[in-house]
This record gives sequence, structure tokens and C-alpha cells, in this order.
Amino acid sequence: MKRFHLFEFEDYAWFPKNIRDGGTDFLGFVLRLLNYYDPSIEILENLSRETGHSHIIDLCSGGGGPISLIQEKIDGKIGMTFTLTDKFPNLSAYNRLKSNSNEIIDFKEEPLDILNDEIGHDGIRTLFTAIHHFKPREVKGILQITIRDDMPIAIFDGGDKHIGSILAILITHPILFLFCTPFIRPFKWQRLLFTYIIPLIPVYAIWDGIVSILRLHTPKELLAIAHDADQGNKYNWSSGKVKNRIGFNVAFLVGKPRL
Repeated sequence: MKRFHLFEFEDYAWFPKNIRDGGTDFLGFVLRLLNYYDPSIEILENLSRETGHSHIIDLCSGGGGPISLIQEKIDGKIGMTFTLTDKFPNLSAYNRLKSNSNEIIDFKEEPLDILNDEIGHDGIRTLFTAIHHFKPREVKGILQITIRDDMPIAIFDGGDKHIGSILAILITHPILFLFCTPFIRPFKWQRLLFTYIIPLIPVYAIWDGIVSILRLHTPKELLAIAHDADQGNKYNWSSGKVKNRIGFNVAFLVGKPRL
């Protein structure tokens, strides 16, 4: 399927924060519920051992769901710590994750635009369900900044770009919103209002979810962008797909400085 870079509501600064946070809270809940990014754990453990970095700087963190799952799964194994960042930080979610993890998960309170702001931390840079928000030239810019800073990077996103994924969103998201919303934490009355009474959160999340499928970069495309960004051949790059426990493909791109 050809890539179409249509608009997503959550990309815009004018979009209401409580509605955006409702969507990122939902996405984080579902990704945790499904253990969607479980295959990333082994990749990150290996990358940590190979590079000597035990801190993860998560970019475009959204609601932080994937990082909270990873933190729980590898807790105590390699002493890994985490910092969440986002252009539109979901601070209520981040504070909860920080508290629940005994501060192993921390966060940057100020907005971070990864194309224009200094990231300001050493460690493995990760992006979960985020790289599709960027056009190829912007992905190249993100990788060039990473190469300049001599930091490892691991990118994970959906790996199933076909009509079946779009139909799955159309069918399952309304059901998940209906039954799961009361269990999403932190609990917010506004979330109930804008899900059940005025369903702005489900409408925007379903639209953005469908557009996300259309925006997905394939592993082959990501690897080509990485090689274009790394003109000095300073990094080892790998890309591909791995299946998670429920049978969905997770696309990845991993880059680490050559020794």
C-alpha cells in the first residue's frame, strides 16, 4: 500500500489538550493490554548491552504506555532508567508512571520538538508508534541529529499496512472505547464526558488511527532513509519486522555507532 501523509488531529497545537490526552491515554492502555511492543524488549536489552547505555530517552511518548510495559518487564535485569518526552506532554499520565515505577520512569515537563530542540540527554533514543508522524525528509533529520549526537536509536511502529488493519480499527476501537474507558488511568470525568456523551475522543482516535496506518513507513523505507542520513557510514543499521504474541507485525529500525 502506498504511503499517504494525511493529517492527524493530534499533530496540531490548536487541538484541545484534554481531547488529545484522552486519545493518547487510550492508545497507551490498548498497547499495554495487547503487549503490542513486547518484541522490542529483547532488541532494547541487546542494544543496551552492545552500547553500554542503560538509560532510554523516549521521544514522542504520547501516553507512555509502551515504556511502562518495558520498564515492568526488564525491571531489575539491567538497571535501565527512562525519560519520557513529547511535543505535547501528557503530564498526568507521566506523573502516574513516575510514581508507579518508583521514579525509574521520569519525564521532561517542557515540550520537546525533536526536529528543533536539543534533546539534552545521553542514552538510547526510542520512538514507539511515532515515526509515522514524520515525512521521510523529517525522519532523515531525526536520524542525522542522532548521528551528530553519537547516540543509539531504536524505532518501533506498526508493521501491518493494509486494508485489514484499517478495518480492524473501525471494528475494534468503538468496542474498546465502550468497555475499556472506565478502566483507563488516571481516571478523569472529562474522559467519560468526551467518550460517552460527546464522543470527540473516539472520533479523533479512530481517524488518527486510520491515518496512522496510511502513514506507516516500511522497514525497507526506514533503512533507506537511515543510509541516506548516514553519509559517513558511522552507524550499523538494521531493520525488519517481528511478530508480537497476538500475531501483529512490529516494524523496527535500530542504529548504533560503529566501534
